[in-house]
Amino acid sequence: MKNIAIVTGASSGIGREFVKLLLGRNELDEIWIIARNAERLQSMVTEFGDKLKPAPMDMSDIEQIKPLSDRLKNAKVNICFLVNSAGFGKFGSYSDIGIDESVNMIDLNISGLVAMGLVCLPFMSKGGRIINIASQASYQPLPYLNVYSATKAFVRNYSRALNVELKDRGITVTAVCPGWMDTAFIDRGKTNATKTVSRFVNMTTPDVVAAKALRDSLRGRDISTYSLYVKFNRLIAKFLPQRFMMRIWLRQQGL
Repeated sequence: MKNIAIVTGASSGIGREFVKLLLGRNELDEIWIIARNAERLQSMVTEFGDKLKPAPMDMSDIEQIKPLSDRLKNAKVNICFLVNSAGFGKFGSYSDIGIDESVNMIDLNISGLVAMGLVCLPFMSKGGRIINIASQASYQPLPYLNVYSATKAFVRNYSRALNVELKDRGITVTAVCPGWMDTAFIDRGKTNATKTVSRFVNMTTPDVVAAKALRDSLRGRDISTYSLYVKFNRLIAKFLPQRFMMRIWLRQQGL
């Protein structure tokens, strides 16, 4: 039986950083990399070696995720790590983001993540790790980033609850809650909205966030936060009413 890791959103950003980290783990025979762009996945194989196994799919389409179950069964694998990092957000008000984009955010950030976990869990055993990328945005409602922050609140709460459910199986689920990272996420999130998110405070790089997340997962933690700034944000969100948190956010963004 092969020991494998699966990384979604693997072709860029924090997903790519997780792939690089997992390549250094000797217990893994293969790393299955998932993203929409098949060419980018193949270029990663060329760059990092044939330990990587591309599995192109659109994670917002559950019908593309379901057949993965048969592929896993036929390959006779034990999944040691599942990293769900596929996701995106859009900046602007409700009227600046169309129905298709809003629903696609929900489908990818929530439905795709849940479906991937349910497909993979039958192939995980004691010691398995699920790492779900949530966000600092999960700690409070964020006007002009409202759908994204709501989806990430789901990911954080879902992950922590699932972690409790899986304790008897010895499987750990960790919700990673980073702040702003220097990735393509920001460029993809920009719109032509008049009122929009434009100030990216305390920017960091995805490599350090991924490294801490992997350490926290291996330590059995259900939440991973990088930087004192994000930890402070998480702390005050526990005590301040959400209406005050939203006022702070709006002032920070100059809105």
